[in-house]
Amino acid sequence: MTIHLDHFIVSARDKVASARLLAELLGVPWAETTIGPFSAVYINDGLTLDFIDTDEDFPVEHFCFRVSDQKFDAILGRIQAAGIKYRSSVRGPMDMQVSTYLGGKGIYWNEPEGHQWEMLTVSYARQAG
Repeated sequence: MTIHLDHFIVSARDKVASARLLAELLGVPWAETTIGPFSAVYINDGLTLDFIDTDEDFPVEHFCFRVSDQKFDAILGRIQAAGIKYRSSVRGPMDMQVSTYLGGKGIYWNEPEGHQWEMLTVSYARQAG
């Protein structure tokens, strides 16, 4: 059997607000409460991001979503409509530009909890060969 990532727990100060915002931007379903202490964002049929409230310090995490050109444009439109600043490089300034690395499109943005989201149309995650 192939190994698939099933879910990831995302720490937050306000799990519901964080889950709702990401789901609305990506245009995917979410649940305010699920089994246990989570607010889940249903990324696809095999992956959820389970947001959990915490008062403890937590590291800023990086999550990347690969999408089609059509979905990229739709999500970027929602990001722009929400007034969220974005950038074309992982550590660069909020230049409100789209990267065209590897011939695709990509952006980065941070959500209120500090986590860094990335969206791209062409993956650069390739096994060395």
